[in-house]
Amino acid sequence: MIGWFEAVVLGLLQGLTEFLPISSSAHIRVVSAFFGWQDPGAAFTAVIQLGTEAAVLIYFRKELWEIISTWTRSLWTPSLRREFPARMGWYVIVGTIPIAVLGVTFKDEIETVFRDLRLIGTTLIVFGLVLWFADRTARTKLTLEKHLSFPHALIYGFAQALALIPGVSRSGGTITAGLLLDYRREEAAKYSFLLAIPAVLSSGLLELFEIGDGQAPDWEPTILATIISFVVGYAAVAWFLKYISTHRFTGFVVYRILLGVFVIAAVSFGWIQA
Repeated sequence: MIGWFEAVVLGLLQGLTEFLPISSSAHIRVVSAFFGWQDPGAAFTAVIQLGTEAAVLIYFRKELWEIISTWTRSLWTPSLRREFPARMGWYVIVGTIPIAVLGVTFKDEIETVFRDLRLIGTTLIVFGLVLWFADRTARTKLTLEKHLSFPHALIYGFAQALALIPGVSRSGGTITAGLLLDYRREEAAKYSFLLAIPAVLSSGLLELFEIGDGQAPDWEPTILATIISFVVGYAAVAWFLKYISTHRFTGFVVYRILLGVFVIAAVSFGWIQA
């Protein structure tokens, strides 16, 4: 079971890596295996993500309030439907459909085969290279307010759904999609974080019922890890948005590839169990 020390380490990992394109779920799985800890499982990972998602809710509180209030009022006030906050509300809903459908369809695989370290190592490398290609070829000129559309929202949504496989990275997948569509880096990241809210909240709340039951960790260390992930995550999201406004993703790509190679090598040589 997860102890207090493990909870602190995994909470820190979640907060530090959730918003970076390096996959927080992969880090939790890899670090747990490397230190010989029990795999905390998909339920623990989903629940502590509520901490980092709370950081997003607070960080984007003004934008979220405007989106929710304008979208709600637009349901009976047609003149508001062309306003960007109202449209953004629909874009988030549409973009959430792929991960909702695929998450339910592949629930068993998410909790079992998708957590295989060989698969995680491979996805870290492959999607790191895809991110590198997108970052190098993107014209980074489009903005959300002027160019986001329902087709683009669906593309973002399918990219987010790939993050059901640890190693892909929720932010990495959606930011990569945004870059391939030629959105500015910070614009792609902002929509990525907003799009994640319904998926992360619903997943985390559903998995709450698994905590303390069967193989899932107990409540106390889970709550501690969630609180830590919130505190660290709030600082991480602010830093990341500022960083990518003036930097490419090259450093994250190199890190992903090195980590992926290490994971595959560690499993191959028997240092850790897949």
